[in-house]
Formats: sequence, C-alpha cells, structure tokens
Amino acid sequence: MNPLQQELRLGIASKQPELVHKVKQDFWRLIYHEMPPTGWLNDPNGVCQFSGVYHLFYQYSPIDPEGGLKYWGHKTSKDLVHFKEEEIALFPDHPADVHGVYSGSAFIKQEVIHFFYTGNVRYQGDYDYITEGREQNILHFTSKDGYSFSEKKLLIGADHYPAGFTKHIRDPKVFEKDGFYYMILGTRTNDAEGQIIVYQSTNLADWSFRGIFLKSLPKMGYMWECPDYFEIGDQAILLMSPQGIEVDGLHYQNVYQSGYFFGRTNWEKVNFQPSSPFRELDHGFDFYAPQTFEDEQGRRIMWGWMGLPDIEPTYSNPTIERGWQHAMTMPRELTIKDGKLMQRPLSEFQVLRDQLVTCKLEVGKRNRANQLSGEVYEMVIDVLDLGEGLSIHLRQDTLINYDAGQQILTLELGESGYGRNKRSVLVESLTQLHIFSDTSSLEIFINDGEYVMTTRLYPLEGQDKIEFSGEACLAIRKWNLSKKD
Repeated sequence: MNPLQQELRLGIASKQPELVHKVKQDFWRLIYHEMPPTGWLNDPNGVCQFSGVYHLFYQYSPIDPEGGLKYWGHKTSKDLVHFKEEEIALFPDHPADVHGVYSGSAFIKQEVIHFFYTGNVRYQGDYDYITEGREQNILHFTSKDGYSFSEKKLLIGADHYPAGFTKHIRDPKVFEKDGFYYMILGTRTNDAEGQIIVYQSTNLADWSFRGIFLKSLPKMGYMWECPDYFEIGDQAILLMSPQGIEVDGLHYQNVYQSGYFFGRTNWEKVNFQPSSPFRELDHGFDFYAPQTFEDEQGRRIMWGWMGLPDIEPTYSNPTIERGWQHAMTMPRELTIKDGKLMQRPLSEFQVLRDQLVTCKLEVGKRNRANQLSGEVYEMVIDVLDLGEGLSIHLRQDTLINYDAGQQILTLELGESGYGRNKRSVLVESLTQLHIFSDTSSLEIFINDGEYVMTTRLYPLEGQDKIEFSGEACLAIRKWNLSKKD
C-alpha cells in the first residue's frame, strides 16, 4: 500500500461510519437493486464472471453523495441477486489517475482477469478541460482470483493518442477476435464530434493504434462514451452512450442517451459499419453507461447505471440529503428477436418471489382489484384484449398509459418524480408489461423486452396503489419481492 492510498483509506474510515448510520434510516434504500453503501455510485465497470463468481465493479465516491473523487467499488455474487460488498478495489493513487479512477472493463484470459481503465488527471489553472488542462490515461492491472490485484501499469499515456482529438478519450473495452486483442475507446474530436477509436495487441500489454472503429455520424453528438462491442451469433453489435444529441420527436428525450447499432465489422480495416439506425436501449428517465459481459452459461448480460449525468436542475434525487445517490439497474439478458435487441430480466430473480396473486380483470372506467397493491413487487400484465387504451396507476402518482390509436406508451410521474415528468415510446401493439417496482425505482419491460423504461421515483412510505382504467381485458400475475440474505 503506497502512502497516498493509505491516506485515502484513513480519510474514508474517519467519515464513512457517520454516513452509514444516516443511510440505514432511509426508506428509499432499494431492496433488490445494487446501491453504494454510502455516497455516490455511477458507471458499472469490469463486470465479469470468474470461477463461478460474478464481479460488479463500479464508479464510487464513498463519502460524497454528489460525486467527488472516484474509486472502484466492488460487489460479488454467485447468483446475480444476492451480493456481498467487498473492499474498495481501486484507488486514485497513481500519477496517471490521481484525480479519479474512471470507467473501464475486464477481459479474462488463461485464468487471469485483465482490467483496463481510464485514469484522470486534472491540472490546476485556467483551462477549458476539453482541449487542454487534463489527462485521460489508459492503465492496466490484473487479478488471479478477483479479490487481490496487481500493481497498475500505464499502457497509453494522454500524450500518445492520435492527433485530431480533445483530451476526452476514455472508457476502454477490450475483446478478442481471430487471435488479436482489440481495445475501443470513446472520444470527442477537435471538431466536437463523437468517434470511437481502436487499438490492437497480441499480448494485452503492447498496443498500437489501428484507426477509427466508428467514424462520426450526422446529428450524433459531440462525445461518445462507454463503447461496448460484442457478437450474438453472427450479428455484430456496438453499444455506446453519446452526448449532445438533440431531441427528435419521441427520440432522445434525455439529456444524454445510451443505445446500439447492429452492423458488421471489417477486420482487415478494423472498422464497424452500422446496418441499422441508432436505437435507444431505454426510454425512461434513468439509464446510462451500460456494460455487458458473457457469463459462463454463454448469456450476454448487461448492467446499466440507473442514473444520468447533468440532470440538474430538470430533475433530482432527494437521497443526496440522506447520504447516498444512485443504483444499478437489474442485470438484463440480451438476445435478438425479429431484428431487435431484446432485454429481459434474469430468471434468477424469481427466487425473490413471494405471495403470488393472479386475476383476470375486465378494465372499465377505473378498477382496483382488491388483492392488488404493493410497493416492492414484480407484476406481469398480459393484454388479452385492448380497446382504445389502458392506464395503470401505481404507487403515489405514477401513471403508465397506452394510447392504442396513437400507438404511444407513456410513463408519467407527479411529485414523487422530483422533476421527472413524462417519457414516451412508440409501441405498435401492446401485448405485455412486466413491471419491477422497488422502494424508489421502476423498471418496465414492454412486450417481452422489446422496449424498456427505467426511472427512479420517491413516493411517500405506504403508497402502494395499483389501479387500472381504460378498456382492456388483462391477465395479471403479481408477486411481492423480498430479499432473504
């Protein structure tokens, strides 16, 4: 342990116990979503399964619920449902990351986990911090067990990036193809356009620049963060989180987006050629910086940050005053169906189910099935017949509304949204809603994962309404969810 890490550890130890007591009193702490023990959480990092254990690393500020100096927190699980909070895995204690260990990924080779991440260095002075005044370096460390870690090594310093880019080059994702290793990075060009660049290696230690993996595209923003490349069958998929896309009707309603392209990759030139438009992964208020991995069952699993940067003053999170902020989405399995990337909750979460209630409901003006209420639950609504529309009234003041004529599904929040108002998505035909409600979150899987809407919400305690209005025939299954550690 170097002196700087020792100093950082002592600083956390002196302040965190008071925050722990404060956080534990909060009703809005989530039951089955992963949160920071205290302070701030954002991007999932280094997600992987190694020797049967799932590892979730994450951006973490342990004593500052509004952000601050970033570390890597660390959680482990054997079932993706029950997690253990481990010791902080990564400290900003190296000259190339002294102002924050930023996002990165894991790559497993020959029983060793290789971690790649962005180290942030911010100069003092009068800088714009876009074209000057900072370093974003790529560093590497390894682990043979997922719990103990090697020393860090600087792989690509900020002065060795190609010309034409600002200081914003970050978020390495590493993968292997045909005997070579590739590292893609999100960037911002000097012309304020997003691009993804790519490096190549034969040994995971020495990397050479190969060019532009995905070039700038019209109206696609000024910075592309958190790139992620993978293949499902013979279909190549590229995820990214672009910043600076303007609202276009029902599309791009949030300040920043996360989405994907289908396409194909030319491995001689090492570039990705989209074959589909950019499609958003989530149409709610709180989803960003997703990262995927393939588990030992061969499933492609994605975690997202159930949050978003730069939301103020439009909306906010009142848990800041209670000593913590943000959470992860549920992990989702990705598959392809009818030319779309489907997102489904993992079957492992069924272990939380308790007290099944089933009913068939003929919806009229406004119905409340007496047996339906809840704060923390899973509910599957199969739409057997639908007239002009369907409205579902949840918790304190949350409304899910489907207009069959307009073919638009809308998620609308009142005061419990703390500024979150309305998000909508075009859904040609509504057949199913799969709803996961937690104390302060909602994840809605539409038509078996064809679309998803995620939001934080902060209702008063005891607000457990589930009511229906409109014109529809529904088959409903609902389980209370409880986490038994």
